[in-house]
Amino acid sequence: MCLEIAQKEHKKETVLSVRNLATHFFLKEGTSKVLDGVDFHLEKGETLALMGESGSGKTVTALSILKLIAPSGKIVSGEVIFNGKDILKMKQSQIRKIRGKGITLISQEPMSSLNPSWTIGHQIIEAIEINQGIKGIEAKNKALEMLRLVRIPSPESMINSYPYEFSGGMKQRVMIAMGLSCRPQILIADEPTASLDVTIQAQILELMKLLKKEIGTTIFLITNNLGVVAEMADRVVIIYAGQVVEVGNVFDIFHKPAHHYTKGIVKTVMELKDKSKRLEVIKGEPPNSMNPPAGCRFNPRCQFARDICRKEKPDYKKIEGSAGRWVRCYFPLE
Repeated sequence: MCLEIAQKEHKKETVLSVRNLATHFFLKEGTSKVLDGVDFHLEKGETLALMGESGSGKTVTALSILKLIAPSGKIVSGEVIFNGKDILKMKQSQIRKIRGKGITLISQEPMSSLNPSWTIGHQIIEAIEINQGIKGIEAKNKALEMLRLVRIPSPESMINSYPYEFSGGMKQRVMIAMGLSCRPQILIADEPTASLDVTIQAQILELMKLLKKEIGTTIFLITNNLGVVAEMADRVVIIYAGQVVEVGNVFDIFHKPAHHYTKGIVKTVMELKDKSKRLEVIKGEPPNSMNPPAGCRFNPRCQFARDICRKEKPDYKKIEGSAGRWVRCYFPLE
């Protein structure tokens, strides 16, 4: 497989491999192929960013890794190899042992992740007791420490509050505190700072960097914020319409993008720096996941598309002369 070749190019230890992952949702209207053959890997201690438009499959990728797909959805193919074992073949009782200290997911929707019947403190302390093996006052002190780190005001009193007493941004900080308290091998952060102001956002990013440095946590960062990617990421995976279209280090993605979709993403942000230029956008709309176009899925929006792009699906191939760079395009770097 292409992914296996890519992994051999790197000397670092691979901690998670996602291979040919396909997740479909079976609706009254038809079958929605939200993920249709996703491949990438995470190296120990790195920060890997996953980028793409809304609806491209970023969050479904995160949920599929931990088999948290809604009942209407089904993982129809693929492998998710963690510590040498395929998560997708595990029973729920086995996966529950991985969630937390193995892989922790910080959701972009804290209301769906926090139990409204329990206090914030109870939920963080429970996570600490399960994943760090400490109990009682020591666990409570750790919970207070985490609340201080994410800048929750008056943590001694707020630890006894319920989720409904927190604002959206504060609930998100609580979720981040809970996720970081597990000290996981892999932290999946789905838009972790989307609802936070710029000051708190910077503090949370610094906290994630600290965790990475202290215990070697590998971070899988899902975001559309190019500023966050530039600040945090070592490598970047670009996903479009349920397929990975490009993988590369953060410098190449920003300065030498290969896929025309990647170029469009980067250019729309880079143009903001020049106030005299008109803001460019990627023309057209993402395809319908129930009826995607033939050939390259980006071809209806690509000004460089040719006949072969409209007829045949491009292979996922290595870019010659560039270590660790892969692209799904017939005419990259044009």
